[in-house]
Amino acid sequence: MRPVSIHTGAWRYPGALPDANFNFPALKRFIQKLEQGKFDAFFMADHLAVLNMPVNALKRSHTVTSFEPFTLLSALASVTEHIGLVATASTTYDQPYHIARRFASLDHISGGRAGWNIVTTANPDAALNFGLEEEIEHDERYRRAREFYDVVTGLWDSFADDAFIRDVETGIYFDPAKLHVLNHQGKYLSVRGPLNIARPVQGWPVIVQAGASEAGRQLAAETAEAVFAPASNLEAGKALFADIKGRARAIGRDPDSIKILPGALVIVGETVAEAYAKRLHLDSLVHYDSGIASLNSAIGYDVSGFDPDGPLPEIPPNNGGHSSRERVIALAQRENLTIRQLAQRIGSYGGLAFVGTPQTIADEMEKWLFEEGSDGFNIMFPFLPEGLNDFVDKVVPELQQRGIFRQEYEGKTLRENLGLTRPVNRFFQTSLV
Repeated sequence: MRPVSIHTGAWRYPGALPDANFNFPALKRFIQKLEQGKFDAFFMADHLAVLNMPVNALKRSHTVTSFEPFTLLSALASVTEHIGLVATASTTYDQPYHIARRFASLDHISGGRAGWNIVTTANPDAALNFGLEEEIEHDERYRRAREFYDVVTGLWDSFADDAFIRDVETGIYFDPAKLHVLNHQGKYLSVRGPLNIARPVQGWPVIVQAGASEAGRQLAAETAEAVFAPASNLEAGKALFADIKGRARAIGRDPDSIKILPGALVIVGETVAEAYAKRLHLDSLVHYDSGIASLNSAIGYDVSGFDPDGPLPEIPPNNGGHSSRERVIALAQRENLTIRQLAQRIGSYGGLAFVGTPQTIADEMEKWLFEEGSDGFNIMFPFLPEGLNDFVDKVVPELQQRGIFRQEYEGKTLRENLGLTRPVNRFFQTSLV
């Protein structure tokens, strides 16, 4: 959710709410519908800058602005009971103490439903908003992120689970012996600690990561518990699934402790033809100005000066997101697309899409599951509320009938619902039942 659809044409679709990004009553209805459908989590993607694209494209984008995620998710926590609340927070343009404190607070407020989507932020305009003249080099961002993760999780472990005695008779509020001062001194970060908030309900909020570059895969294998993996087809999904879980196994992690969740746009129709007609209508709402800007952003290179009806030129390496560039280049080569055709595809939505009836969509999801292409999916809706209602009312019952999706939530926390264990405090070996 961004905080609704990421499709550029979504806000123009018949029946959609053009102001949904700032319409809290609508967002409340959306998340409650997701909870009715037993979704694991509501994922609030975020940017730290107005999107870096030409104004002729920018003026057509409904993702240009959105709520700050912690403010929104804290409000949504009060109108839901079970669904997880996952927010993006950058390791490049924030400080570990801030992020540790915010996520710990959200986890307590929601009763253990928070998740942290670790991003390194590949947007040069974000750098300009944080006192830098240019963005930090790609692999350097990931090295900082790895240390950042260690600091944040260390801060979450500042207090033992049973540190807070709150003994009214003796006047002892907490046991100082169960407080740890982190005193981290590293290459990128210096953080004393301790965190001034009790250990989160889940021990740690669920760690989520996106990205598929070499550095991103390694970081995911070492730190992630859920991976929003970009995979445009099943073969690519199986390769990524095997790679990340293989890396995890190689460093001693249980591969089942990482859930691989490819992003998938889902469009539902009564017939396959009707579903594809919806897709065509939706894509037709994307202006070419938006398409070429989205393509330039995805590959980190301006191709607007080349013949739009010619092939994509050779794209030089750059400092942006490697996985998105490689995915787009592979798509252009695989389908022999011109720049114009590629811009139309990327400007609408160029990733994995399930377009069909509830039965054909369930067939595809089942295939991904049983052929080890994924553990589930990061569902993206083409337009709201129709796309969301179609999925919850039609696809979810089909998945439940096949026995591959829950009938009820397994527990109270996001970890319990994802089948993830509660991490042991690295400084205090307390057990809670």
